[in-house]
Amino acid sequence: MSADEQAIRNLVASWHRATAAGDVDAVLALMADDVIFLVAGQPPMRGRSTFERGLRKLLSEHRIHSTGEIQEIVISGDLAYCWTMLTVRIIPVAGGTETSRRGNALSILRKQANGSWLLVRDANLLSAAE
Repeated sequence: MSADEQAIRNLVASWHRATAAGDVDAVLALMADDVIFLVAGQPPMRGRSTFERGLRKLLSEHRIHSTGEIQEIVISGDLAYCWTMLTVRIIPVAGGTETSRRGNALSILRKQANGSWLLVRDANLLSAAE
């Protein structure tokens, strides 16, 4: 496994850990300022600050536990994509019904001048888990 592939795997693992811990700043550090998230049935979520507002609001009343099975990582120069099968559980802090979603996500990452990788685009195809 190349150092770049390991760095991308580490980024994905860090994302899951930081989200579970409610560490919004750590999640934000893994994405570019101009990141775009694509979710079926919704307009594109543009920019890190838009993502931050949504995540902080969600985490004010919920905990999120996610896992991902990386299916494929392809690296070409300073761009890479990562296809992951995700499972996300959203648990109300005050109790109530947990929501689970599962599906594929395709993430595009860009290598930075310092050698780190950041998420720049993400297409999330999650649906209600059975």
